[in-house]
Amino acid sequence: MDNNKSKIVSISYIVLMVIFIVMLNSGTDHSDKQHGEAVEHGTGASTDHDNDPAAYKEAVEPDAKAQKLAALNQVLETIAATDNRPASRSGEDEGENPFGAKISPDVAIGKLIQGNIRFAKGESTHPNLDAERRLLAATESQADHAFATVLACSDSRVPVEAIFDAGVMDIFTVRVAGNVCDVDERGSIEYGLAHVHTPVLVVMGHTQCGAVTAVTHAVQGHGHALERNIPELVANIAPAVKKAMELNPDVKGDDIIPVAIEENVWSAIEELFMQSPVTREYVTKGYVKVVGAIYDIGTGNVDWLSEDKTLDILAKVEASEEKAVIEAGAAKESHEEEAVEEESARTEEDGDKEAAPEAKEDGDKKTAPESEEDGTQEEAPPADADKA
Repeated sequence: MDNNKSKIVSISYIVLMVIFIVMLNSGTDHSDKQHGEAVEHGTGASTDHDNDPAAYKEAVEPDAKAQKLAALNQVLETIAATDNRPASRSGEDEGENPFGAKISPDVAIGKLIQGNIRFAKGESTHPNLDAERRLLAATESQADHAFATVLACSDSRVPVEAIFDAGVMDIFTVRVAGNVCDVDERGSIEYGLAHVHTPVLVVMGHTQCGAVTAVTHAVQGHGHALERNIPELVANIAPAVKKAMELNPDVKGDDIIPVAIEENVWSAIEELFMQSPVTREYVTKGYVKVVGAIYDIGTGNVDWLSEDKTLDILAKVEASEEKAVIEAGAAKESHEEEAVEEESARTEEDGDKEAAPEAKEDGDKKTAPESEEDGTQEEAPPADADKA
């Protein structure tokens, strides 16, 4: 019985394969026939195809790039079906994962990739921009919706939400010239992670970055004088440029700028890890992923950098003496602030105690005359009544 069943399955499979081959050949013959008829009738299309075989190939064969993008989208959809977040906090913590209501970091990255593919292909859907979404923004917390924090450059050629085909309450955006990660930017990022609970942080540089270019020229000794407040703003970029030059001594002139742009992304991530304990904690526990990216202002494509390098930077920071010094300084500063608050509270308490007797004495002085006067006024009417 089993042998007969196997034979039936095998025969059915062969029949289906034959049908598929016939249909395929039929489709090819049909395309060839159409092409031959076009040539025979002398249509303009046939002339174009005869003169340009590539045009004919493009007309009758699937677009390889479109197939590749479709396959990528399928992979991203598969990723979106997988939630690899830890179910709860580690043993020393209390309560549930603070990001538990959000999509996982990998799913968030997948959404950003999909949105950028649509944008670069000119197929943006412009989601979450209607009146209903705006009303939702006025009545609900962004923490219930935003799925990514992005640190990007202020450059007008880098419209973050458009690049990822996102809308209102989708992305918590931090923008500053040169996508540097100084104290204001770090504070904003910490808010995006710890309060808006976005499961992914993207530090995104871009091609032809003016800030990195200006700093590169200055480091090379042929830059022009910058306005009063700009040098302090871009001071964080200089180490990245110098490191790019050290690691690539054979790259000269403006050719080093693209290398410096990427190095500036890594520098920002390292600075964030060095100065932000909460970011390190979230990444270590698997609640958040930090990824680097470079946006191409000409093509619209985002080039995603290695996640492994981000983790290497985190490990480097965790083992560094500089981090230990920073944490020791922060602990000392916190202790001093607590001491000042305690001293202030004691001073205020002592002041209240000293003021209490004076207040009582003043109260007695004020009460006595009033009582005497009131007493006199109360006794007068009966005296007058007796005389009457």
